[in-house]
Amino acid sequence: SRMTLPPLPKSVAPLPPIQKRTTSHGTAHDLWKHFQERPLDAIFRPKSVALIGASEKEGSVGRTILWNLLSSPFGGTIYPVNNNPRNPHKSIFGIKSYQRMQEIPEQDPIDLAIIAVPARVVKSVMQDCVEVGVKGAIIISAGFKETGEEGAKLEKEILDIARRGHIRVVGPNCLGVMNPIGGLNATFATHIAKPGNVAFISQSGAMCTSILDWSLQANVGFSSFVSIGSMADINWGDIIYYLGDDPKTKAIAIYMETIGDARSFMSAASEVAF
Repeated sequence: SRMTLPPLPKSVAPLPPIQKRTTSHGTAHDLWKHFQERPLDAIFRPKSVALIGASEKEGSVGRTILWNLLSSPFGGTIYPVNNNPRNPHKSIFGIKSYQRMQEIPEQDPIDLAIIAVPARVVKSVMQDCVEVGVKGAIIISAGFKETGEEGAKLEKEILDIARRGHIRVVGPNCLGVMNPIGGLNATFATHIAKPGNVAFISQSGAMCTSILDWSLQANVGFSSFVSIGSMADINWGDIIYYLGDDPKTKAIAIYMETIGDARSFMSAASEVAF
């Protein structure tokens, strides 16, 4: 005979309905979505780069980054942007330059924007990035939350704009990003790292330059070389997940000053390690 279960006692409340799972920035990403979309490809493997703050001025960060992009070809297009109205140049290092990103032809989508302008200008530049559909950004500029309350407020405003445009951001206050295997040197370091199978991530730009100098002397190579800066958006977990899915990366070395989102870091580290 069929057995029937007794009814629940009145004191036992029924289970609540299953809620649809939601995700928010700052928690561990859904792995399937993360690996399928690979939004950080726009930063590590861009097909086109706009450098906002490009310059021919000797000793400037904008000149160094542009020279690095040119001297280590990554196989993509470079668009120098100098929004200084006093800039008389129509070209920089022989490349046509633009005063605003909106002047770049629409048929040329921009994967990566490297922002090397004073902090007070970064907000309007990020608005331009959203308007033209930029996918990823590296904010080299300093002068944000590390300077106090006003800087932190400005950083949040910039990040809010970037999120509305679905732009992933490295930085601010960072050296930049290298992909030595792909030939990308989106930093203001003096040299690009040699290619290898170890990825290096650091919050400290000074540590990046020290490790880079040592590696060139010791003939040690890297698959990626990342100065993560203040981690306003892209954090340890994002980078570890991304590099863990890179077949050219066999190990990840980290110089950490603050952990930030601990849950994201632990989730990514445990997933990649095993």
